[in-house]
Amino acid sequence: MTRVLMCPPDHYDLRYEINAWMHLENRPHLPLAARQWRMLYEQVQRLAQVELVSPAPECPDMVFTANAGLMVGEKAVLLSRFRHPERQPEEPHFRRWFEEHGYTVYTVPEDCPFEGEGDILWAGERYVAGYRKRTEICAHRVAAEYLGREVLSLELVDDRWYHLDTALFVLNERTVVYYPGAFDPYARRVIEEHFHTLYVIEEEAMRFACNSVVIGNTVLMPEGCPLVTGLLERKGYEVIPIPMSEFIKSGGACKCLVMFLER
Repeated sequence: MTRVLMCPPDHYDLRYEINAWMHLENRPHLPLAARQWRMLYEQVQRLAQVELVSPAPECPDMVFTANAGLMVGEKAVLLSRFRHPERQPEEPHFRRWFEEHGYTVYTVPEDCPFEGEGDILWAGERYVAGYRKRTEICAHRVAAEYLGREVLSLELVDDRWYHLDTALFVLNERTVVYYPGAFDPYARRVIEEHFHTLYVIEEEAMRFACNSVVIGNTVLMPEGCPLVTGLLERKGYEVIPIPMSEFIKSGGACKCLVMFLER
């Protein structure tokens, strides 16, 4: 059964600005954020086993567990090394959770920023990985060694799509859904050469359509993305829209709130 990691939004807030979406004058409505997280949690729980990590008061973005690390074995994780000092206090909390649950924890070199499943995504026999905004390409090489799989490096060129999982999601081993404008021309060519592709227009990319959670034949997608929804439904997928407005204010949505532990 699919297993995932989530973190309750008890201490979620917007206390700093480290991406193009974060503005201190536009902080999230926290009771609404809690309700939106609960809606996502209930849908994920219907499809997968959910593990919870306790939130830390000094870590308002710890709720975005996709950035905790990347599974590189059955009980092994490559722990994130956050680029921004504001998020670095999360690292020991995530390390502690993994170690207490019997995981072997690996790390990248200190001078090699890496933000976990936010920037490296499983795609069947290979992985796709974003770099430049939050993760550097050195982390792709480390991940490839631990995974024993090919990792396709994709350069992100628009500050609004600072993690790979904000601009692309893997529908299945052969198909990805992505917003081309987030990538440089070479990255777009790599994507097109390796996968069947479905495109997201900028308007729906701005609503975080690409930050979706795929579990089996179900896609949990931020609400307000009718074109992508229609594409997927015609291919036989069930798309469940989830309101994510209060997390988008911090630059995240459905996928940012979920890390896969086991597929």
